[in-house]
Amino acid sequence: MRIDKFLKVSRIIKRRTVSNEVCAAGRVSINGRVAKPSAEVVAGDRIDIVFGNGVTSIRVLSVQESIRKNDAADMYEILPTGGME
Repeated sequence: MRIDKFLKVSRIIKRRTVSNEVCAAGRVSINGRVAKPSAEVVAGDRIDIVFGNGVTSIRVLSVQESIRKNDAADMYEILPTGGME
């Protein structure tokens, strides 16, 4: 699945156009590499997103085309801050 779509489906970012813009601005990386909006995401990937002055790191647990709002958080886990693993 594309990173921009994953961010929207998992509800990390509420709108796909916003997630596309965030990726295009170079504020998203997958496994340490800056990701374009079309970059593919698979289970096990680490995604780092720059929000303001902070970085949010998540690990992809599952990739699904559609999911209920209540179950969206099951697609990822938030990792503790403090550098790359």
